[in-house]
Amino acid sequence: MKIIRFFHRKMFSGGIEEENMKYLIVGLGNPGTEYEETRHNIGFEVADALLAEKEEATFRPERYAAVGRIKYRGRILVVIKPSTYMNLSGKAVKYWMEKEKIPLDKILIIVDDLALKTGELRLRTKGSSGGHNGLEDIIQRLGTSRFHRLRIGIGNDFPKGQQVDFVLGKWSPEEREILQKRIPLAVDAVKSFVFAGAAKTATLFNGK
Repeated sequence: MKIIRFFHRKMFSGGIEEENMKYLIVGLGNPGTEYEETRHNIGFEVADALLAEKEEATFRPERYAAVGRIKYRGRILVVIKPSTYMNLSGKAVKYWMEKEKIPLDKILIIVDDLALKTGELRLRTKGSSGGHNGLEDIIQRLGTSRFHRLRIGIGNDFPKGQQVDFVLGKWSPEEREILQKRIPLAVDAVKSFVFAGAAKTATLFNGK
């Protein structure tokens, strides 16, 4: 009986069960006011919206990232916005993955994608960086491309040779109107990933 009671306490007081139910949610972007409202920072915006659903939740500056912690249906979500700038995103991801002892299958990267129309969602469980510097650094630092990523379309309506200006440019009023509906949908996709898993979430949200 003593062994059983000890195991029960361990399961529900920050031990085995807590570790199994912990997720790392990473919104990619660049820190600094000059990057606010830019297309490349859509990951930050979704992370902000996720935390905003909990009145008591807030981001605090910690090592390599702004970090917020919330609970959702018994799961613990460690939500981070890397402060390393986009090209070194993997540094923050690896540090917090190891610090919080979160396995690879419970990590979700929220990232902008030029190949999708504005606001379109697509969950993938693996794949190349597609030329995205943030994803490329994460792949290099983790030594694998087999991690979950929620790709959010930013469109590709820019003249040849102006990709960087477009990605780092601010949303147009028309795009912002679209995002008012799409960002809450992306938050729902994150919560679905945490509770229902990647496969079910992909079925429900891909192409939406």
